[in-house]
Amino acid sequence: MPFDQGGIKMKPLLQTVDLKKYFPQGKRILKAVDGISIEIKEGETLGLVGESGCGKSTLGRTILKLLRPDGGKIFFEGKDVTNLNDKEMKPYRKKMQIIFQDPLGSLNPQMTVGRIIEDPLIIHKIGTKKERRKRVEELLDMVGIGREFINSFPHEFSGGQQQRIGIARALALNPKFIVCDEPVSALDVSIQAQIIDLLEEIQQKMGISYLFIAHNLAVVEHISHKVAVMYLGKIVEYGDVDKIFLNPIHPYTRALLKSVPKIPWDGQKQRFYSLKGELPSPIDLPKGCRFQTRCTEKKAICFEKEPELTEVEKNHFVSCHLVRTYRG
Repeated sequence: MPFDQGGIKMKPLLQTVDLKKYFPQGKRILKAVDGISIEIKEGETLGLVGESGCGKSTLGRTILKLLRPDGGKIFFEGKDVTNLNDKEMKPYRKKMQIIFQDPLGSLNPQMTVGRIIEDPLIIHKIGTKKERRKRVEELLDMVGIGREFINSFPHEFSGGQQQRIGIARALALNPKFIVCDEPVSALDVSIQAQIIDLLEEIQQKMGISYLFIAHNLAVVEHISHKVAVMYLGKIVEYGDVDKIFLNPIHPYTRALLKSVPKIPWDGQKQRFYSLKGELPSPIDLPKGCRFQTRCTEKKAICFEKEPELTEVEKNHFVSCHLVRTYRG
């Protein structure tokens, strides 16, 4: 799904083509990631949004090959890494990292902060002990913890500070690409803003690319260059951030944006919008369009045929049979 960069051809740092990840559930199959094609360029952030259970985190882990893909391709720096074994993947592991949702749960409570951040360097046999110590101190300063806390333990820090430690660990190997798996969802709003600012500052300094997984649309709009909207294992809308937020076309995207609480300025009560119906089971997918069980604008074709992701305007792709009706 190539994006037009105004005549400038830029090869993506990360690209997936028809990527699939399925899980057997007895005699059925859970299609967590079902034919996803995305691309992320150097220094770019792709925001990935959707309800819980739609496959966002599974996609991130499959891209990193923490989960084995069941189909499709993963390209990194132009190299097909889909079928590389663990030994062959090791050089790429240094360049592809992850920041987890639960900062404390992802940090070993028996290790000092310094050892947690140093651990990837030890695993990859990088530097002498003195060089690694210097690198850890630099990272602690970079993320706003301070090198004086190098011998402290994770439980001595607040949630926001713990996430900064997780970010420092992810940066230890100078990666080019990081999956940010809901990195601020467990934090207070004021702390969320600080972590987002830190991630943006790091991106500007180091040119890192992010796959930023979140359910907070305001955060995604702020940090992302492009946005992909995911529903039941599929991308239903994908494009430049301004296209998605200013001209949402898919009924699901529009419903998500309408559900964001807004502060009323006219003194009236705040109105909330919520999607009708429950998210269908991913092991018992609806026939035709996967959103048809909750869509208020469905037509006969929506029950019969699954729509394809189609470019409706420059750098804006939508998977909906009624796309011409919504085109702005």
